[in-house]
Amino acid sequence: MAQKFILTSLVIFLSLFLESSLAKHNSQTINYIESSCNGTLYPTLCIRCLNKFSSSTINGPQHLAQVALSVSLSRALQTRGYLLNAAKELKAIDHNNKRMYLTVQDCVNQMNDSVDQLSQAIKELKRLNKFNTIINDKVLWHISNVETWVSTALTDASSCVQSFPGHRMSKRVATIKVKAKNVAEVTSNALALFQSYATRYRQAATARTVKKP
Repeated sequence: MAQKFILTSLVIFLSLFLESSLAKHNSQTINYIESSCNGTLYPTLCIRCLNKFSSSTINGPQHLAQVALSVSLSRALQTRGYLLNAAKELKAIDHNNKRMYLTVQDCVNQMNDSVDQLSQAIKELKRLNKFNTIINDKVLWHISNVETWVSTALTDASSCVQSFPGHRMSKRVATIKVKAKNVAEVTSNALALFQSYATRYRQAATARTVKKP
């Protein structure tokens, strides 16, 4: 009986300890996400998107940027799917509005490009993982590639948003604009987070070069 009581007490103690440790870890991760997101153009959106990952370990700015890029890619894929359906409906139903169909089709192409570019950026960022803390020109080249891919993805998503000027529009067009705008904003945040990492790395590279005799 005494052994059973001791075992039960130990299980309860371990459960409470693990819950406390997890809560502390989550709190630290959330604080890190919030402080990092404060440097973006859309901090509230940034925090809302990335807090979903607070239960996992975020290993520094490079990992955070990778998570942010995965969010951007997910949103771009979802928006591309919506645009494809909207274009099909417009082509099949609204024969009198060919201009709108062509505009939406242009958006489909731009979102396709964004998906490709974000996918390339994520692959390039993963290649950086094998370098760890190594500082050399090859790493700087990979960093520049990521910045180029993400910047281009942002330009394409923003172009889609700008295809629908003004405020008076149909429900379908308004939804397209909101979705494309969301892709542009999360991509802008991902770019800002990556550039924060890139700036630190470039500073470290510069400092290392200055120290050389």
